[in-house]
Amino acid sequence: MYKFNTALDHAVFRPVARGYVRVTSRPVRTGVSHFFSNLGYPKTIANDIFQGHPIDFGSDMARLVVNTTLGIGGVFDPATRFGLEQHDRDFGQTLGKWGLPTGTYLMLPLLGPSDVRDAVGSVPDRFMSVEGQINGPVVQSGLTVSDKTNARANLLPLDKVIDSAYDPYAFERSVWFQRRAYKVRGDSQPTVTLEDSDGLAPEVRTDSAEGM
Repeated sequence: MYKFNTALDHAVFRPVARGYVRVTSRPVRTGVSHFFSNLGYPKTIANDIFQGHPIDFGSDMARLVVNTTLGIGGVFDPATRFGLEQHDRDFGQTLGKWGLPTGTYLMLPLLGPSDVRDAVGSVPDRFMSVEGQINGPVVQSGLTVSDKTNARANLLPLDKVIDSAYDPYAFERSVWFQRRAYKVRGDSQPTVTLEDSDGLAPEVRTDSAEGM
């Protein structure tokens, strides 16, 4: 499955993402990223409750309202300027905080790295996002393609690191588990430093490590 995803990525998704970067400016791409982050933010708000963070729940509710209204549907991010911190919570993280282990590593078709716990958690997350409430197949498909294209473009800086790794599969698996373990313990996405005996990579930023 990893070979299938990699071949499809190199043949389709990576070229499309590079073309997207060439024809759009950085401010436009930033606005698109903000828009899709805002669409998915209700799942963070719901998981605030599941994880027992009432203060963050109120702050994230305010953040969603501010960015949806003053931020014109989430394209802009005035909430951050107002001091409303952005959180990144999902149901897989919630299950981890409840004590459920990750389970085995999974390489999902088209979707990329995951594990049993997070694959299960992605189902309720989908229903808690705005996209999951859209019934129109054309609109939903358009949003999904746009979201994945933008997400893949955000990952382009990591391509050289992955391509130059001695074992790209083991590298991605290691980064995945380190990042998910940190999200269970904390709430942000830090720089992940890998000091593997195989020398997979010295350091990698995982701020945009969602997606393919």
